Amino acid sequence: MTKSIQTKPINRSSTLLALALLVAGASQAMADSAPSMQEKMACRADAQTLCARFIGQPPEMRACLAQNKAKLPTPCREVVEAHGG
Repeated sequence: MTKSIQTKPINRSSTLLALALLVAGASQAMADSAPSMQEKMACRADAQTLCARFIGQPPEMRACLAQNKAKLPTPCREVVEAHGG
């Protein structure tokens, strides 16, 4: 005697929701990742000028740069935005 397993068809909206959550998670992971050396160099002078007291404290440095985003030149502002700021 074998049991048959009945499956329901996958709902399109459920699939889209799962995909949206996956993309959001990947975006958040990118935001949480450490900046590359090139990205650090793009913000080095600005970090020293605007946020010197947070050198060696990455979360506080990111917050400081995000708070000063309007004062940042385009390359550094793009780095801050890419990392969730």
